Amino acid sequence: MRYLKKNWLTILFLLFIALQFIPATSFPIKVFLNKLISFAPSEVLAEKREKLEDYTWELTSTDDKYTNLTSSKGNVIVINLWATWCPPCVAEMPAFQNLYDVYGENVDFYFVTNESKEVIDKFIKKNNYTFPVYISNSLPPSMLQSKSLPTTYIIDKKGSIVIEKTGAADWDNDSVKETLDSLLK
Repeated sequence: MRYLKKNWLTILFLLFIALQFIPATSFPIKVFLNKLISFAPSEVLAEKREKLEDYTWELTSTDDKYTNLTSSKGNVIVINLWATWCPPCVAEMPAFQNLYDVYGENVDFYFVTNESKEVIDKFIKKNNYTFPVYISNSLPPSMLQSKSLPTTYIIDKKGSIVIEKTGAADWDNDSVKETLDSLLK
């Protein structure tokens, strides 16, 4: 019996590895694993917070409306740099949708990608997301430049970067909501 269990575990492990080489199954598996290991992001210590001075960043929404991050100066801002081909990015999108559903009226959300409008629209429609997605038309301010996806920033009304998180995180949790609630006061 023990020998049989050991063989089944080996077979399951080999099957799991084999599925990683099939594009149709590897992406969903990677998204699932990223969801499993996502935890709540932590705040940057107050004394180590950097302050965004330059808000200049030209963006176009998926409905072709031009905007600039300067329009959000003085507001609480959530910026997420992401892509549809990035498993950790896709893994955190449902949590972001939930966060947007609760705070979308009071917090300025920017989901920024450099992918084509067609790719973005297909992804958003397929997943029934309603949060605002933007395409970058210029370089972001130097403090918001990242070489990793996903990267997320939560910025307070005075421009301090309260949360800076690279990699997938659980954004739909009490600690993030408490942070946003305190920033909105």
